[in-house]
Amino acid sequence: MNIFRLSADLAHLVAILILLWKIWKTRSCAGLSGRSQVLFLLVFVCRYLDIFTNFVSIYNTVMKLFFISSSVATVYFIYQKFRATFDRNHDTCRIEFLVLPSFVLALLINHDFSFFEVLWTFSIYLESVAIMPQLFMLSKTGSAETITAHYLFALGIYRGLYILNWVYRYYM
Repeated sequence: MNIFRLSADLAHLVAILILLWKIWKTRSCAGLSGRSQVLFLLVFVCRYLDIFTNFVSIYNTVMKLFFISSSVATVYFIYQKFRATFDRNHDTCRIEFLVLPSFVLALLINHDFSFFEVLWTFSIYLESVAIMPQLFMLSKTGSAETITAHYLFALGIYRGLYILNWVYRYYM
């Protein structure tokens, strides 16, 4: 495993831990887009559905389980446990305009037209736009809590490092 992937995974882990810590400490989901979190849950379920059929390593399996379970927990917190603090009025981004094009692209442009490959490709396309409901919500409210900004920054670091990972893997 290269340093870019490991660093990206750690940045992603930190972003999720910041998010869960913020929700649990404040007992509030204010400022968070439930729609973005549902999209991230869909991303991880589609990407890691092969967890039951394809073992790569303990590290890989643990990370897959963490990403899926933390996404389930986040969606649960937003829509169930702390739903009274969730701002439905500002979380209005139409996610079907993100999901459907991502799915169509995955059907048309993929490495191999197989079930797991199309789901994996769909998850890659969807992850690239999954943060848009959160950004849309921030633009509507005009402000972000400091901890939400830290979460978004850590997610940005994660994506940037994964781009470096892909460049590194291409040339190695």
